[in-house]
Amino acid sequence: MTKRFERLERIRRMDPVADASEIYRLTVAYEFPWDVTRALELALYRTYAVPSIGRLLAETAELTDRTQKRYDDTSLLLDTVVEHGFESRPGRTAIRRINQMHRAYDISDDDMRYVLCTFVVVPKRWIEAYGWRRLSRHEIVASTVHYRTLGRHMGIKDIPETYEEFEACLDAYEELNFGWDEQARKVSDATLDLMTSWYPRPLAPLLRGATLALLDEPLLQAFRYEPPAALTRALVRRAVRARGRAVRLLPVRRAPHFARQNREIKSYPDGYRVADLGTRPVPGLRGCPVRHSGGSAGDALQ
Repeated sequence: MTKRFERLERIRRMDPVADASEIYRLTVAYEFPWDVTRALELALYRTYAVPSIGRLLAETAELTDRTQKRYDDTSLLLDTVVEHGFESRPGRTAIRRINQMHRAYDISDDDMRYVLCTFVVVPKRWIEAYGWRRLSRHEIVASTVHYRTLGRHMGIKDIPETYEEFEACLDAYEELNFGWDEQARKVSDATLDLMTSWYPRPLAPLLRGATLALLDEPLLQAFRYEPPAALTRALVRRAVRARGRAVRLLPVRRAPHFARQNREIKSYPDGYRVADLGTRPVPGLRGCPVRHSGGSAGDALQ
């Protein structure tokens, strides 16, 4: 029987650079599947507070009219790389789809780099606050290397080298760019509505308030949400921390848990093809080429 810290000991015997993706897979699929899911949700949610990102997402209508599918596709594409690796056929297909989507629109390198930073920084901060243990240095380095590799496959320029550089980049970008945008607020509201829809309807107001209680002041200010009461914030955060302490007492996970197994993924009850996931270009939208004949604009990019 696997002991509570046995997998961590295994991770510490591995090379955090050469074995980065394997270490990250162990961290995500065995040690912190629930925490990483919540943290990556928050990571993507943070990006809406950058008006150039939130406004584009609103213009595509993917996160306002097709919120569940966009959530599912993003989770599945990112996790396909985690589960199968960068060099696998599913992993290469997932990266191709990610690139086809992003290259179809006029997205700045700075915004792309910032989104990558959220994937590195937000999960570490979440696990430090709410996880059953803190991440080891091996896991932090491995996560950084994993996302540096993803960033290179996506063609992102000037990717930070270390976790500390990712963190500094994220904080500086948010301080400079977080701000109010009416369209971005619509994306935020749609995402909150989606999250509450996963539970019985009578719980929706309570769950929305609990979610807002987990947001920091810069996010609340950017979206112009009324700050939750101090007592509400304290109770919610204590509850999530208590969940982490309880997990520490549970039997160790013996089988991996990937995003495709999450109950929140609802768009594909009969399965899916990685090549079919994701959005398709919207002709004429912020630099998206107009399609004149067969095939999507993204198909010509790979």
